[in-house]
Amino acid sequence: MEQTNMKASKGMNIHLRRIISYVVLILITIMCLVWFYILFINSTRSHAELNRGFTVVPSTYLLTNLQNVLHGTLPILTGLRNSIIVSVISAVLCTYFSTMTAYAIHVYDFKGKRIAYTFILAVMMIPTQVTALGFIKLVGNIGLDDHLGALFLPSIAVPVTFFYMKQYMESTLPLSLIEAARIDGANEFYTFNRVCLPLMKPAVAVQAIFTFVSSWNNYFIPALVLHSDEKKTLPILIAQLRGADFLKFDMGQVYVTIAFSIFPVIVVYLLLSKYIVGGVTAGGVKG
Repeated sequence: MEQTNMKASKGMNIHLRRIISYVVLILITIMCLVWFYILFINSTRSHAELNRGFTVVPSTYLLTNLQNVLHGTLPILTGLRNSIIVSVISAVLCTYFSTMTAYAIHVYDFKGKRIAYTFILAVMMIPTQVTALGFIKLVGNIGLDDHLGALFLPSIAVPVTFFYMKQYMESTLPLSLIEAARIDGANEFYTFNRVCLPLMKPAVAVQAIFTFVSSWNNYFIPALVLHSDEKKTLPILIAQLRGADFLKFDMGQVYVTIAFSIFPVIVVYLLLSKYIVGGVTAGGVKG
């Protein structure tokens, strides 16, 4: 009888903890999504309605705001294209070459290995603002001023991504697997591309999302190197909309442009999230 009561009490405690967990998760989800809802509501309202305060009911100015933005003086669609080009190329270059660098540090044993690893970590501590002046001068000297290449080429060397991939390799990529591939006659590039990268899919997906979002939202560097409206990315164009003079300023256009710029990020996350959730155990070596 006592054992039955203990089992019942234990079952009730598990059920109670499960209910509390679901309630907390629902509250967190609501807190995360409410800002998207506010953004959507404000995107459907005119500038005059926004000045009167917030309401939970959508208005009817969504298409009007969108048409005003697309047919305005700023090339929003061109900025969207530029942001997509820069963000996609940055994500590909960053994840591939950072993984390759981490692979070299993890697999090879060479003189100065610890010095190289320490140097890369030291570079990670340097803020972007400190090197901005030298970066602008370098961009001008190599002819990349007002060019999109100045935004995605530096993504080849990202110490933070390298460090993450190196830490992931230490727990996922055994050296015995690399030796087995070499014994089977695989060259180094084949081993990296066909053996290492498939095992690193979860980490690559995470870093691709982070790099894409970081590049998509980047304002500081593009504002320094891009000058013509045809080369500018969305964050710069949104800032120009917000900085318009009093007669041309329209908060409805600002909100609809921000909402317009969020959708590509959501699409990228939805495409790569399956590798994060479903591929967590894919890095293990099957016995």
